[in-house]
Amino acid sequence: MTISRSRALWLAARPRTLAAGLAPVAVGTAIAHAEGHVLRWDLAGLALLGAIAIQVGTNYFNDAFDFEKGADTGERLGPPRAAASGLLTPGTLKAAALASFAVAMACGIPLVMAGGLPILALGLLSLLFGWAYTGGPWPLAYHGLGEVFVLVFFGLGAVGGTYWLHAETVTVAAGIGGLQNGLFACALLTVNNLRDAERDATIGKRTLAARFDPEVGRTLLLLCAIAPFALHAYWAGRGAWAAAGLTLVALLPVAGALRIVLYEPPSGRYNIALARVAGGHLVFALLLALGLFLA
Repeated sequence: MTISRSRALWLAARPRTLAAGLAPVAVGTAIAHAEGHVLRWDLAGLALLGAIAIQVGTNYFNDAFDFEKGADTGERLGPPRAAASGLLTPGTLKAAALASFAVAMACGIPLVMAGGLPILALGLLSLLFGWAYTGGPWPLAYHGLGEVFVLVFFGLGAVGGTYWLHAETVTVAAGIGGLQNGLFACALLTVNNLRDAERDATIGKRTLAARFDPEVGRTLLLLCAIAPFALHAYWAGRGAWAAAGLTLVALLPVAGALRIVLYEPPSGRYNIALARVAGGHLVFALLLALGLFLA
């Protein structure tokens, strides 16, 4: 089946995972509102666009570099990748990644003007490590640091950075919200790595799932999937019962994902688990944000 280049680029952006860019901006903004700060919706919108642009660019680089390193072939259990399927060349994907990063930089100019050096540092590091996740001389994903990357940049950094734009400070609340989002991102990555662990081990991609027994990866997944809900004790302690209670709806898709990964060997069904974790993350973040706005 032949598809257009624009369609191939859309699929290579991995649209089902883009909630990881939306969720922390929503949560960081909601925490700022709950703590009485005047919201800058213009900055929040730019932060959202910039975060998604960085994520898309990272996905494009990942598609290209994994193909070049032999990690993506026709034998993988996950959805077909653009370079491995011959839909796009690695060069095209890298050019698209740079274009996405350029969009993020354009969004970042007014953000830096408003938020100063902390936002500049966060933005530059996000771009650098988005490329270094699978590229460069020491790719993070190939040395078991993927979970650290997503925890920091899709959790603590993204929520904290958004909060900073409204409040020009950071608080424990922003840190808790960042941990909750980052742990969900870790859960998503862990499902992906458990699915591909056998293949990754053969080509030297030493993710945590490929380094250790599968039960270690499943335990990590369980911790990352349950910890965001356990951390609601913080919001309940602050009297934000709506924020703590509404998000329990997200347990439904998360439980469905865990049922697959914890009790079944790696297969194409792990892709269903990935979709459920991504959906659970989005539902969790939006309901947490709604609860904080109602608090």
